[in-house]
Amino acid sequence: MKYILMMNTPGGGPYQINNWQQKDFKAHIAFMKSFHRKLSESGELVAAEGLAGPDKAKLVRAGEDGTPITDGVFPETKEFLAGYWIVDVESPERAYEIAAQASAAPGPGGAPLNMGIEVREVMSVPPIDLP
Repeated sequence: MKYILMMNTPGGGPYQINNWQQKDFKAHIAFMKSFHRKLSESGELVAAEGLAGPDKAKLVRAGEDGTPITDGVFPETKEFLAGYWIVDVESPERAYEIAAQASAAPGPGGAPLNMGIEVREVMSVPPIDLP
């Protein structure tokens, strides 16, 4: 079963990590690299990416003639999707375990951030029981 684990930044605005002490920043990045390596070695990692902040985002929809209409940037956003992992695991419980590990990434002073990680199953085909 595939799941997407979506990491949202805590409140307080984007790019808070830029204000961390250098040692805390390096510890966080080292954690993320190690976390990526462990998931890769276990065969559970499908994909993982960090995302640009809301100041680089656009909301796009099709106009009546199909041309793109954009809105944004969104610099006032307090929380935003910072990155994600897609994992292929045997059970939802394993996806939750992985999400908890990601949530505990170190922050300032080495304390766990305990960020909320949204876990959602990735649907591969429509359910059979659809009309």
